[in-house]
Amino acid sequence: MTLRRCLLELGTGVDLHGLDSTKAARRAVADALRHSSVAFAGVFGYDPRLMYVEVNVAVPRHENVRPGEVLLELPYGIKTINVMEGGLELSDGDGGDSTIMANAAIIVSLDVPD
Repeated sequence: MTLRRCLLELGTGVDLHGLDSTKAARRAVADALRHSSVAFAGVFGYDPRLMYVEVNVAVPRHENVRPGEVLLELPYGIKTINVMEGGLELSDGDGGDSTIMANAAIIVSLDVPD
């Protein structure tokens, strides 16, 4: 069996106030999921719970992201997450608050016969 990439979906999420990188990351993953309906696993006889779902999130203040909370956005699958520095942070100008923007890439793979 070989792990084969079947889907790549992208999303963006924002926390307008509060500097919450986890919230922005969760919203980016939710946004990516809203762009697709993954039916191909069942079409080929695979249980959707056996899909490999890799989440890649780029967000400012990445060290503050709580990965387990971000993965709660995924309804099923064998889940992994990679969190890295990226995204966008826009200060309110006074230094008291910022808007945090995260980018997510979700990769879905199946273990298929060679």
